[in-house]
Amino acid sequence: MHKTQKHLASILLTAAMIAPLGAALVVAQPASAAAQEDRDHRKWDEHEQSAWGRFLAEKHRKDHEYTHAKKKEQDEYWAWRHDHPD
Repeated sequence: MHKTQKHLASILLTAAMIAPLGAALVVAQPASAAAQEDRDHRKWDEHEQSAWGRFLAEKHRKDHEYTHAKKKEQDEYWAWRHDHPD
């Protein structure tokens, strides 16, 4: 019985030490969290294709497919898109 109490105490202590780290990660989301949420929940259609073209033109970038863009540029697009709704 004494061993069980030691194990339980160890588990509870570990959980108590880890909990603040998890809370800090949730609170410290990057500024692009809204953009990430948009990207995960939007369908790519002709409106998005048009917005992608406006994004590239506004940023003075060569025309290319969204699927060929690097993740950094895709994230930048969704952050831009969040501020430029239809």
